[in-house]
Amino acid sequence: MSKKEQLLQLIEKVPDYKIGYILAFVEGITADEDADDAYCESLYQDYLREDDKEESYSLEDCKKEWGLDNV
Repeated sequence: MSKKEQLLQLIEKVPDYKIGYILAFVEGITADEDADDAYCESLYQDYLREDDKEESYSLEDCKKEWGLDNV
């Protein structure tokens, strides 16, 4: 029996309420990697065009801005 046939048999045993988890996982592993790479490259290029790359913020400033200063 092939791996694919084994998987199909196991899916038949999975309760309906868990099918969404399997679907999300399979969608993730079959996603178009070229599209993902292009998206990441686009984010990187956007970053390179930013003017404030050199600006830095302390952890304390960030926590205060995000409302996490008591954490």
